[in-house]
Amino acid sequence: MAKATESRSAASGAAATERSRTAAETEQIRNALVARLHELQAEYDQALSAITELSRVRLADSAGDDQADTGTKTFEREQEITLANNLLERITQVERAIERLGQGNYGWCERCGTQIPVERLAAFPSATLCVSCKQLEERR
Repeated sequence: MAKATESRSAASGAAATERSRTAAETEQIRNALVARLHELQAEYDQALSAITELSRVRLADSAGDDQADTGTKTFEREQEITLANNLLERITQVERAIERLGQGNYGWCERCGTQIPVERLAAFPSATLCVSCKQLEERR
């Protein structure tokens, strides 16, 4: 009887260790995602500043521009807007990953429900699809 009690307490101790390790890993993932979110937000703010500056310069400096100058300025502005939109999409993806982490479904494929490989999450922390489902999506 003492052995049964001893093995149960060892098992519960192992389970407690497993839970705390998982909680620590979850916190590490959350910290990495929050850090990435801050980086992306800083890049987004910088892109918005560049757009504002390009618009300001274009208004102040456009007198006497030929078509090539106007086209170049428009192209630069459109590039900056595209960059800002891409950053905004990435910010949304990271915010969604943080939300999924809080809900307890981070790291699971939204389409098929299988666990997303750790290697994929390491390469793309805001992944919501496993490799197979992502490949199927890209084929469409």
